[in-house]
Amino acid sequence: MAKQGPRKKVPKELAVINADNCTGCESCLEVCPVDCIVLMKIDRGIVKGTQQWCEIDLERCVGCEVCVHIPGKKSNPYDLKVCPWDAIEMVPTELVATVVAEIGGPPEYIQENWDRLVGTAQQLAELRAGA
Repeated sequence: MAKQGPRKKVPKELAVINADNCTGCESCLEVCPVDCIVLMKIDRGIVKGTQQWCEIDLERCVGCEVCVHIPGKKSNPYDLKVCPWDAIEMVPTELVATVVAEIGGPPEYIQENWDRLVGTAQQLAELRAGA
């Protein structure tokens, strides 16, 4: 379980998952050292079925990049990608609110969860700017 409590410092970059590219395979969930990734599901009815994708809890993300690639030895020229769909990117903290608003999930989901998703990202950007 991840550590609880106030953040000591805000990372330069945070992970953001492009919901359109994410299949919900949970590869990133398995490697996250702070357990900040969760699987989201929306039931879209009988015709469209269930849509699922992974989402980053920005308040818990430490910007370690492990969800993007597994760190290897300095002598190893190969980079082991975690997400087979290239759905995760590291975004400068100052830009996370904009990116999450654009690619963080289906538009209606973003609208319904605006404060939690975009509002949190804006708060982190303000904390980062003040540091």
